[in-house]
Amino acid sequence: MKTTAAVTWGVNEPFCLEEVELAEPKDDEILVKIAACGVCHTDEAAKTQAIPVPLPAVLGHEGSGIVQSVGKNVREFRPGDRVGVSFGFCGECRNCRSGHQHACENFNAINFGGVMPDGTTRLSKDGKSIATFFGQSSFAQYAVVNAASAVKVPYDDIDLRLIAPLGCGIQTGAGAVLNRLRPEFGSSIAVFGCGTVGMSAIMAARIAGCHKIIAVGGNANSLKLAMELGATHTVNRRETDDIVGDIKRITGGGTDYSIDTSGVPDFVKKALASCRFMGTCVVLGATGDVTFNIQQELMGDAKSLIGIVEGDAIPKLFIPKLIDYYREGRFPFDKLIKFYPFEEINTAFKESHEGKCIKAVLTME
Repeated sequence: MKTTAAVTWGVNEPFCLEEVELAEPKDDEILVKIAACGVCHTDEAAKTQAIPVPLPAVLGHEGSGIVQSVGKNVREFRPGDRVGVSFGFCGECRNCRSGHQHACENFNAINFGGVMPDGTTRLSKDGKSIATFFGQSSFAQYAVVNAASAVKVPYDDIDLRLIAPLGCGIQTGAGAVLNRLRPEFGSSIAVFGCGTVGMSAIMAARIAGCHKIIAVGGNANSLKLAMELGATHTVNRRETDDIVGDIKRITGGGTDYSIDTSGVPDFVKKALASCRFMGTCVVLGATGDVTFNIQQELMGDAKSLIGIVEGDAIPKLFIPKLIDYYREGRFPFDKLIKFYPFEEINTAFKESHEGKCIKAVLTME
């Protein structure tokens, strides 16, 4: 079938809306009419090739929409179902089979290698293949995805456009707290970066019952919103020369946990330094080389430094939980979102990069 998609033809080139060919879903796949797709930093990293992805490609990995047709082996979904779509995984490796799909041993090949889990593509133009992204390529009107990566929306009254960003960024921040750290009630946490991932971690920390939740960022409006979403304190990095000292003064010696979402090496070091003895620092942003003095900065204080992918989540279980928290008023992630028509995709990326919105979401209708 033919569909309109935003094609990335070359490194850091603008998105071009093009008519492309989309193959029919195979036995374990579903065809989804995309209602919305979140704009994520990972899409930009692929566009600039900070994360190498075969080009040309159709990016987009936070899709939501309505099932149009299903492959012959699919039992979970039927046409008309409302779904969100998350990351791809093989389902066969040791980690997948032990419930750690986020750590699939074939994660990079499936999500960044330009092909579906079976090693083939579904998109083409003029007979030439176009790479798939995250097993979905949801910057398009329609997408074919493996049924294992789709999540059925449990309620009919929730705006389907809101479901899109749950598939990656929001799941990553919230899951790092709720699935992996599982902070003790009354504990303290500092979150570096007040974008989608950081704000989601802040909301999750409030749900978990953290006593002191410190948002670290450089945008006054974002820091104000962080307070509305659950932060108890803020540190504006543009107004202090001692972020670590400020955090230690607020907490009386350091936090139990810290999270860096920025991917900036210096902030990773500061996040780790902000932790108390036996504290845990989490890295969620795509980060390059960082140099540590292991004895002085890590081992000597018995700290832990860990990396978490996709919030350590099983999307089919975790995303419905986040939707429940949202309906209960405990996870108001809708306050992060600004909607853009699909044809304004380049504007959405530009304004996201400039900090004019926290979470851009493209709407296909």
